Parts: sequence; C-alpha cells; structure tokens
Amino acid sequence: MGMPLLLVSLIFMSAAAAAADHTMTSGLGMSPEQQAVVFEQAELGFVVDPAAKSLNGDAVLTFRAKSPLSRFALEFDPRYAISAFDVDGVALAAKDRPNNEGRIEFALPKAVATGATFKVHVSYNGKPLVAKRAPWDGGIVWATAPTGEPWVATAVEGEGCDLLWPCIDHPMGKPQRVIQHVTVPAGLTAASNGRLLGVDKNDKTWTWNWSARQPDTYAIALNIGPYELLHNDYRSRYGNVMPMDFYYLRGNRAKAEGLYAELPTMLDFFEEAIGPYPWSDDKVGVVETPHLGMEHQTINAYGNDYKKDINGYDWLMQHEFAHEWFGNQMTNADFDDFWLHEGFAMYMQPLYLEWLRGRMYYDAEMLRQRGLIAGKHPMVAGHSRPNGTPESDAIDPGTDVYYKGAWILHTLRHQIGDRAFRETMRLLVYGRLDPKPGNFKPRYATTRDYVDAVNKVTGRDWNWFFDVYLRSAVMPRLDVQRSVGKLKLRWITDGDRPFPLPVEVRVGERKLRLAMTGGHGEVAIAAGQSYTIDPDNLVLRDAPEITAWKADAATRAKAAADKNKGKQ
Repeated sequence: MGMPLLLVSLIFMSAAAAAADHTMTSGLGMSPEQQAVVFEQAELGFVVDPAAKSLNGDAVLTFRAKSPLSRFALEFDPRYAISAFDVDGVALAAKDRPNNEGRIEFALPKAVATGATFKVHVSYNGKPLVAKRAPWDGGIVWATAPTGEPWVATAVEGEGCDLLWPCIDHPMGKPQRVIQHVTVPAGLTAASNGRLLGVDKNDKTWTWNWSARQPDTYAIALNIGPYELLHNDYRSRYGNVMPMDFYYLRGNRAKAEGLYAELPTMLDFFEEAIGPYPWSDDKVGVVETPHLGMEHQTINAYGNDYKKDINGYDWLMQHEFAHEWFGNQMTNADFDDFWLHEGFAMYMQPLYLEWLRGRMYYDAEMLRQRGLIAGKHPMVAGHSRPNGTPESDAIDPGTDVYYKGAWILHTLRHQIGDRAFRETMRLLVYGRLDPKPGNFKPRYATTRDYVDAVNKVTGRDWNWFFDVYLRSAVMPRLDVQRSVGKLKLRWITDGDRPFPLPVEVRVGERKLRLAMTGGHGEVAIAAGQSYTIDPDNLVLRDAPEITAWKADAATRAKAAADKNKGKQ
C-alpha cells in the first residue's frame, strides 16, 4: 500500500528543502520537528519606524509536541540581526542556532516530552525586504499617503511569513492564535488581523494590539497609515452578528462609503453560495493599501483606487474577499494545490455577477477569462511545488490557476448541477454539508480531497475529468465530422486520456445532449440543417478562434514595439 499523498509530499519537501533558500521561497518543506508540533500561539511585537524604514521585532512562539523532541527549526530572513534567542528562558548563542539559507536549526536545551509545550523567544531588528512590485513580489511597501503621512503595508504570499517574523514558512504552519502588538508613530493607525484588543498611547508612539484565530501564515499583515474607520455590525443569514470594518485613508470617506456599501451584498452572496463567513468571531475587515490587494485574513488589502467597473461592482474587493473561504478557511496543503485558492476565488466573480446581475454578465466574464488561459504547463504536477524555486518556476502554470481553474469549475458545475456543485464546495471548505457558525474549524485540503468530494456528492467517478484538465496543459479537442445524415463527435486528449464528457449540440431548432460514451457521440442531421457545438459554451475545450486571436494580438504588439524601438 502506498503512503498517503500528503505524507509523500511532506517527505519530498523535507528532502528538497535541505539545500534551498528558505527566505525567497515559501512552502519548501516542514522539517520532521516542525511536523511534530502544534503551533499554539505566536505573540508578535513589531515596532515600525517609517522614517528609518526599519523594523524591530519580538516574537514569543509557543509549541506543543506531538512526539518527543530534542531539536527544532524555524524559518527567518537572515537580513535581520538577532539580539536575543532563547528557549524556555535558556539563551542560545549565535553558534548554537545558525541561520542556513533562511532556516534556523537548533538543539532544545531540554528534551520535550509528548504533550509538553515549549516557548521560543526571538528579538531582532533590521530593514525588511522592500517589495519591488507588490503584491506580486513580496516584502514591505514604504509609501506616503496623499495627505503626507507614512503609508506602510506588507504582502508576502510568494516569499512567506519569514520576511517579517520567525515562523514555520509552510501553508500547514498556521499558529492557532496570533497576538500582535504593532507600535507606530503617534497619530497613525495599525490595522491588522483579528479583533482589536486596545490601543496603548503615549506622546511619541501608539501600540495597536490585535488577536486573530488561526490565520494563514502569509496573511499576517502590517497596514499602517492615517486611517479612518467605517464600522457597523452585520447580521448574517445564519443569525449571527459580526463587526464589519473598513480602514480607509483620510480624505477618501465619500468613495470609501460607496465601496463599504457593497460589503453586505457580497457577504450575503458568499454565505448563500458556500456557507457561513468563517471569521465572525474576529471581524469582516478591509484596509486601503498602497499595493493592489491581498487576501489578508480579516483585513483584506484593497488598492483598486475605487475604480468603477462596467459590471457595477468592485472586482478586486470581491476577489480578495472570496479568499476568506478559499485560502483562509480552506488552505492548500501544498502550493501544487494552489488552484484551490485562486481557481475558486476567480470563479466566484462570474457566479456573483450571475447572482447579482443575471446570466449575460456571467457569460461576459467567462469569455473574458477564457481569453486569458495560457495552457503552458499542467495545473497540478502531482508532487510538492514550493513557491519560488527554479524547479517550480520551470513548470509554473502561472495565471492558469485563476482562469483555467475557473473554467474547470464552470464546466463541472454545468455537468453535475448547481445543487451538487455547491455541496462539493461545502465539503471542500468546511468538511461537511451542514456548516453553521461554530460547527467547523479551518482545514487543509488537496486536489485529491476535492476530487473525492465531487465523487462522493455525485456518486460517480470524476477522476478522468480532473486528470485531463489539471494534469495536462493541452486542452481537450472535439473532432467533428459531418457525413450524410450524421454528425460525429470525438474527444481528442493529450496522451489519449479517457474523456467521456457529455456535450450539447444544436441541430436546426433542436438542442441535444450527447453522452459521449467512450469519448464518442453522434447525432442525426438532415441535409441543409445547421449545427452548433456546445451552443451555450458550457465546456472548456480547445478554441482555435481564441488561439488565432492571441497570435494576431502578439504579432501586432511585437510590430508596435519594434516600430517604437526604431524611433528611439
């Protein structure tokens, strides 16, 4: 019997991580010691100096051993100078806790028994990595608000939590509780994850104290600026009440109120389509940032400049908000399953438009997304794929995790029906079909988990469906041949993979659904009758017209660039 996929992935990652750069990557692999603990709490102190562009940090990390331990490891950016490092009060000299490529490995002063806890305390200071192009490149953003005050934000999804604090830099390294004490120049607000515990003020600095339940490691964020607050209490369709906060820049109140008014409608959609908002005990939170956006749990970063959209909603806020379910409540166990975050979040946009505006808006958004599928690499490699390594970058599916992921879900939904599709989402996100506030916990998931959920809900085997769409970059193609009295259809797939996907055909005024058993189907057609394959565009397949359009656009763009280059 083979080992479970998750265990294989963890072993693979641990081996691959030995000689890798942990700082500029994320998810390289948990060491055996990291796998052997429960991360109970991270208490983090940040003193942020915008003038010096520096950060002083203090971290107290509490772990509970699931098996006996004599050693441990943390990921941490070596650009910081460590002024104190102790375990349960016993100081460790620098030579006893070397930082090798962003991983600090050390012997515990005293062996830790199963069930016992130990605390690691680290004090440090330095200049955090500056993001070159946030949020796509991770780090800190030092900016200035339009009113002249410092405006600071972090975004570390690709590179990981170790750019800011010593952590277990892996999707499965979440602390059960994070407490933050963020000290900033007096007059500035530090908006962060979870619930505000209070603000300690003196003449020169203000310290904002926050507590959050089980945040995603890269979702722990600093957001500092001359913020003002829009606050209300939201009563959900499940009857529970939660705070709903928007931290906006001073001077933007009118625009912020317009955006804030969209939040209750978005919340209601997500709770109807998927289930309860997962963090009602903390808050619904949005903060205005100097970068485009990021799904920071309960304090979603928003930097879309309040732009109006033809669809009449703010796509950026809606997309990041979707990650409260797909990314924060349900977190991929490995970055090879990253489409579970982005594919679902992207599909929530057309679903929301259909719910809000109607089918035309849904179809228009699906067509836009179809034109953005690249199809260069498979979506799922079948083994660990950390963020940022050359090996992973070489097979990175790029934005296909968004757009192809959404189209896979569009196709699946119209094969199994709305009710079944929503049930598969609930199983993925909550692990149960009857989620209610208080009866579920955050969970990790893999692609295998979602395939199993689809099989369970439908009572059928859909492995072939995901095999073709996720594990091959080549789109399935429908070969159509017309002969006297017959229209014959045949699926052609990469490697001749089985693909018995039903498809609709319009023949004259009739619309028929072909079962495509064995990947083949045929329908009677009279002389002179017209036909349309997949008339409602419900199936993701090769589209020569889109390929031709892309090639033409690329040729024209190159010609324009060459022309401009010649003028210089």
